[in-house]
Amino acid sequence: MKRSLRYFLCFAVLAAMLIILFYFSICMGSAGNYTLAELIKLFSENDPIICKIRLPRAVEAAILGGALSVSGYLLQSFFANPIAGPFVLGISSGAKLTVAISMIFALSRGIPMNSASMIAASFAGSLASMGMILLISRKIRNMSLLVVSGVMIGYICSAITELAVSFADESNIINLHNWSMGTFSAANNRELGVISITIGAAMIFTFLLSKPLGAYRMGESYAENMGVNVKSLRIYLILLSSVLSACVTAFAGPVSFVGIAVPHLVKSFFGTAKPIVIIPASFLGGSVFCLFSDLTARMLFAPSEISISTVTAILGAPVVIWVMLRQKSRRKN
Repeated sequence: MKRSLRYFLCFAVLAAMLIILFYFSICMGSAGNYTLAELIKLFSENDPIICKIRLPRAVEAAILGGALSVSGYLLQSFFANPIAGPFVLGISSGAKLTVAISMIFALSRGIPMNSASMIAASFAGSLASMGMILLISRKIRNMSLLVVSGVMIGYICSAITELAVSFADESNIINLHNWSMGTFSAANNRELGVISITIGAAMIFTFLLSKPLGAYRMGESYAENMGVNVKSLRIYLILLSSVLSACVTAFAGPVSFVGIAVPHLVKSFFGTAKPIVIIPASFLGGSVFCLFSDLTARMLFAPSEISISTVTAILGAPVVIWVMLRQKSRRKN
């Protein structure tokens, strides 16, 4: 009963934080701050600033933040490594590379890229990077070296992306540069439907894997004894984590540290690592984290805006350091 009550209270706190931050994200901005009464009036009048800029941005930040957090949790479970994540392992950078090249190719020929093509390009890059990590993991059993390899892959992909952007048309460089730094500023109502359907479907499949994932986290032998098809499960984890991180990169660019920091914060907050609890909790936690980061990025130096990855790195990097120090102290003990 005590554990169930703790879960309920933790979910209630995250939900309350999400609602509060969502409200502030809509009512606060460089164009003006609004009271609740003014906000309701502007909604009824279909005000373009509220309905076409701030609302889509807040919804996108919440959905993509949750997706990125769950993607990080799946990767940490897959590699049994506490600092595995889409950004650290170079998966986000691989997606960034393929999206950037696709955008440059399409824009130079006057071809518009729709949401589906953005996700497809990002997913291809995510899978390519994941494939390289898996190949390296067969040769390198040391998880620390595997993470370093992922970081190196990320640097290579980022370098190629910057090289490609430098040869893009001047009219396209500004948009590519802003996107490559990570931002939710390009959110619009058209994209939200695609994002919601894609991530919603991926989240349903992820939640259905809660029970076999819980067994897998206890070890492959234990999972097999419990009747889990480990090979199929690993494939599902790769595909789902790639889809979730690909959606984020396609629409918001590479966002750092959310996929590493949030799952650990959530597990400490809830006091458990059970997938059936942590998967929805990670989604809520990622939504809260990214809404707060986006609000900070917009308001800290308003009317100027900093990249979302700058804020998430400042907030998330100390968590990663804390995780590594805690792992080291556990090994000593």
